[in-house]
Amino acid sequence: MKNNRHGQAAVISESDYSKIRKQVRSQKYKLLIDFAWFTGERIGALSQIKINDVYSLERSPRRYITFQAQTRKASPDGKKRTRQLIMHSTLRESLQSYKPNFDCDWVFPDREGANHISVRWLDKVLRAAVERAGLAAKGISWHSFRRTFITRLHKNGVGIYTISKIVGHLDVRTTQKYIELDEDQIEGAIEAL
Repeated sequence: MKNNRHGQAAVISESDYSKIRKQVRSQKYKLLIDFAWFTGERIGALSQIKINDVYSLERSPRRYITFQAQTRKASPDGKKRTRQLIMHSTLRESLQSYKPNFDCDWVFPDREGANHISVRWLDKVLRAAVERAGLAAKGISWHSFRRTFITRLHKNGVGIYTISKIVGHLDVRTTQKYIELDEDQIEGAIEAL
């Protein structure tokens, strides 16, 4: 568990996700939380999503979300890679109801609309929502959404190689570090003998 920004980010439940989302007033930030929940992408890349990465020229959500290489964290080999992900139907619905400024490049612009929103500001938004939701002691950060995404895929029976491909890890050992096993999984494994 993360404590004072040390350790791993907490894996959050669907209930925690809902509580946090309810504490966010802005539709823009609710959408950002949905992006984190349904894509497992890091906040740096999420903050820099461009309109063209998620919306077609007809202004409807695309089938795939594109996270451009220059917005993503470099792999251990030093290269940044573009990641494309099929859009979850719930995220597509959120994007359909969201009304971005199509004259701006960014899905999540700063106040002036000239640049994307800063990660520092988004950290403040999430911390305030977590605090209001009564979840501050859990160690929740934006990275919690990535760990949760990977853990949820694993719990739903998705193979580790598929998860690695989905999240853009080159090595499954990296993916394994994100997965949190709960007591029920361990007990079920023992009982399967």
